[in-house]
Amino acid sequence: MRVATWNVNSVTARLPRLHEWLDLVEPDVLCLQETKTADFPSDGVEQRGYEVAHVGDGRWNGVAILSRVGLEDVTAAFAEQPGYANEDEDALLAVPVVESRAVGATCGGLRVWSLYVPNGRSVGHPHYDYKLGWLTALRAALAPEVAAGPFVVTGDFNIAPTDDDVWDPAAFVGSTHVTARERQALADLRALGLRDVEPRALKGRNFTYWDYRAGMFHKGMGMRIDLVYANDAVTVTDAWVDREARKGTGPSDHAPVVVDLDLTNRGP
Repeated sequence: MRVATWNVNSVTARLPRLHEWLDLVEPDVLCLQETKTADFPSDGVEQRGYEVAHVGDGRWNGVAILSRVGLEDVTAAFAEQPGYANEDEDALLAVPVVESRAVGATCGGLRVWSLYVPNGRSVGHPHYDYKLGWLTALRAALAPEVAAGPFVVTGDFNIAPTDDDVWDPAAFVGSTHVTARERQALADLRALGLRDVEPRALKGRNFTYWDYRAGMFHKGMGMRIDLVYANDAVTVTDAWVDREARKGTGPSDHAPVVVDLDLTNRGP
């Protein structure tokens, strides 16, 4: 089974590229993040044989799972998923809103989650604490599923697991995405029985995100924050970052991560 994850940074803006990419790479399951729409444009996707599970806020966030191997037991949020008092222009909502950041489904016997982890904004900001609390709740919610059978959780985690996953560790000192508390949250998630499926490195790098500014993609100034975590009930036969999808006119600032899995030995 071929599973992929891609933060498309607006599925509407990236729709022709998405259709072309599906035809080229032919994933069985594709997890999307930052769809930035309330209504997923599914016509062209369904014509290609994919069912769609999507939750979206509108302008922000949004996650989806596209599957051509079945789509069952769809879950639009994980248990006890925290909300956040969103900043909407100048008004801060008094009641926390559960944002569209997680969707799960069973696809061809594989339990899959597509995540868009909160950014954190800056250390000390309320959004940073929200991010850590969100990850703590995620770990508690996923623990039973990790133990139940073939399982993958993937998406834009907005955390670089190690210093090797950023282009220059010194440039990130004091910033989110690299703090000890964020990395510990990832380690706690892996401790459930998950492993980090690292893509093949291209010229020593396997970054998945490059800011649009100052030609950072071409300069190799990126980060690996789009991750795939799998349990021992699946065997990984290949994994890579599709850098070609980051090139050309109007790309997302993220590249897809593609993983080939063997589900033959399905314990536990």
